Amino acid sequence: MRPAALALAAMMFCHSGGTERQDLSDYVDPTIGGISVLLVPTVPTVQLPNQVIRWNPMREDMTDDWIGCFPLTLTSHRRDYVFGFLPLPTGISVDQAWDYSQPWENESNRPYEYNVDLEGCHLQFAPAAKSGIIRVDYTDSEPHMLLWNTLTEGGEFTVKDQHTVVGEASFKGMKAYAYIVCDANLTEVAYQQPDNRRDLLVRTDAGTRRVHVRYAISYISTDQARETLEKEIPDNNLERVSSQGKQIWENTLGKINVTGGTNAHKRVFYTALYRCNERMIDINEYGHYYSAFDHKVHNTNKPFYTDNWIWDTHVALEPLHTIINPRMEEEKLNSYVEMYRQCGEMPSFATISGAWAAMTGNYSATWFADAVAKGLKFDLKTGYEGVRKNSLECTLLPWRDGPKTELDDFYNEHGYMPALHPGEEETCTAVDPYWEKRQAVSLVTANSYSDWCIAQLARRLGRHDDETLFMKRAAFYKNVFNPEKGMMWPKDKDGKWIEGIDPRYMARPYFTENNAYTFTWDVKHDLKGLIEMMGGPAAAEQKLDEMFHTPLGAPKFRFYGILPDNTGMTGQYSVGNEPCLHIPYMYDYVGAPWKTQKRIHQVIDNYFNDGLQGLPGDEDGGGMSSFVVFSMMGFFPVTPGIPVYAIGSPFFEKVEIQLPDNKSFTVDAKNFSEENKYIQSARLNGKELDKPWFTHDELMQGGCLELTMGKTPNKQWGAGNDATPPSSMNYKNE
Repeated sequence: MRPAALALAAMMFCHSGGTERQDLSDYVDPTIGGISVLLVPTVPTVQLPNQVIRWNPMREDMTDDWIGCFPLTLTSHRRDYVFGFLPLPTGISVDQAWDYSQPWENESNRPYEYNVDLEGCHLQFAPAAKSGIIRVDYTDSEPHMLLWNTLTEGGEFTVKDQHTVVGEASFKGMKAYAYIVCDANLTEVAYQQPDNRRDLLVRTDAGTRRVHVRYAISYISTDQARETLEKEIPDNNLERVSSQGKQIWENTLGKINVTGGTNAHKRVFYTALYRCNERMIDINEYGHYYSAFDHKVHNTNKPFYTDNWIWDTHVALEPLHTIINPRMEEEKLNSYVEMYRQCGEMPSFATISGAWAAMTGNYSATWFADAVAKGLKFDLKTGYEGVRKNSLECTLLPWRDGPKTELDDFYNEHGYMPALHPGEEETCTAVDPYWEKRQAVSLVTANSYSDWCIAQLARRLGRHDDETLFMKRAAFYKNVFNPEKGMMWPKDKDGKWIEGIDPRYMARPYFTENNAYTFTWDVKHDLKGLIEMMGGPAAAEQKLDEMFHTPLGAPKFRFYGILPDNTGMTGQYSVGNEPCLHIPYMYDYVGAPWKTQKRIHQVIDNYFNDGLQGLPGDEDGGGMSSFVVFSMMGFFPVTPGIPVYAIGSPFFEKVEIQLPDNKSFTVDAKNFSEENKYIQSARLNGKELDKPWFTHDELMQGGCLELTMGKTPNKQWGAGNDATPPSSMNYKNE
């Protein structure tokens, strides 16, 4: 049967129901997570999906009732702001103005429009792709001052004429340019020049009750910013810009339509989906873009996407867009390859200001392998050169780039990274001895996985010597599995296990942001081999249970003083950090999928709500939110690089995913309710499914996964020895 006919036939097995395709953006609340439980709060960006302008007030978090200014854009997720703007109330002197903060009330924050009451005025904002429009309505008709302040290491504002201000900002070795048009007459008041910056105060005429401010941002020139503004926002029609933005968001959110479930769950789901579209951002400015990777302007009509923290986003964000935005995903992949061509380095964190050596691992290899396994097309040959170089020629140490060190040579020779004993002094000058340290064990698990991914790419390219080499390296994780402990464990340079340490408190000397309980399961490419080393499925299931039930063992202030990133704790399971996200699905791999169903509902309901403290850890620009989107739909990509999805338990009666070529894939939960979280039986496209997984091809062909739900677990469903999802060293994507 042809795929289109198969999809049509499969849909007949799904019960009919109304769709809820109108005003999905009304479910989105960008302030969810705006008060941090422990780490960094969410950034409530107002923007178009994957575009340059990201607007949000500059304040500490949602508890801060003063706004310092409104940056015209955020250049990199939660990090660098450029060009601050603030309308000031009547009666403020010039001396007071430079450091003034506005008290705020009645804030309304939508992805496509922002509104707030400030002292003496009401402010509205709406974004286009690379430009924005601000409207300020004053409560009196006195002359009013507008503050333009530079927010970077260097920059300046200049009044060009009565209606125009231009800005230039220097940050991290590059520049941003702003072209700003006001419909009120502007009178220059004063400049302030702190350090290498020049801030500006301008005054409007008496009688001005409303001011429109239109602006565009360019990384090429002021002239390009002017041309962009004329294309995107040629007049002061804020309503049109807002309406267009809302329609774009409706189309974007409408790629996944849910029916049933609570209003709170819909708010959590669609807010998470909105956050999954914050980045990467396309910085092509109508036929050319400036690249910080070679410091040149490139002429092309192809998108150039940047701002990706791949350590966070390879887990679920990129796999999500591989489903709902495959063509955009190919453009993002080609952008990464182009970065390598330009600078000779395959980035781990690709920011707008260039490659940032952050975190650990060679996860661009994982992203590439997953894309290839799922049929995406990009310049694999050149991309392969980059990820191979990262593995064999560059240092693997945390937060470092550059050539190999003596520790990398040890790793290549012995198959593990040597760890230091407690109190032993650091010997390698390339290692941060104060905070990041060696992270010795997690470097092994991370690079074993990425080397397995490189082996898959090598086979695709017919590079069989490389395939053999990287398959050998993919097994290095076995060198840090301690059979007596049944866990990943640090080993010193002499091959002896480090003794006298508690697996709960092994921090950055041994692991990245998490402890031994987490990284024991960080072998996604060979879960079958890991489970065998643990003693088989029953023993592995017991280890999982132990993780969810082992207490902190110390007062919280002491525990989080050691492991501040281990947030959202259930026992030793930390849902607030990306290396942990796949672990509830491990029960599918040991023959107990009913426990996956239980745990997913437990962690989502306990830690992801629709309030200001609705996220348990750093959101990381979609890294955390994509876990929420997948899990609430009812499945998850446990091993990027192996194109299958482990089944969990849905949070809605029906989920419909819009696919290319007018296809759709539906998860239909019969007998759905909040209590009925356990799968009793399943059918895929009308045929009985007695395994807790399905393939990417089955999803992309379109069809229906029908789950019959119940209040008590069916411990037999999907529990057979031959039912577990594939994950082994010998798995091959052909």
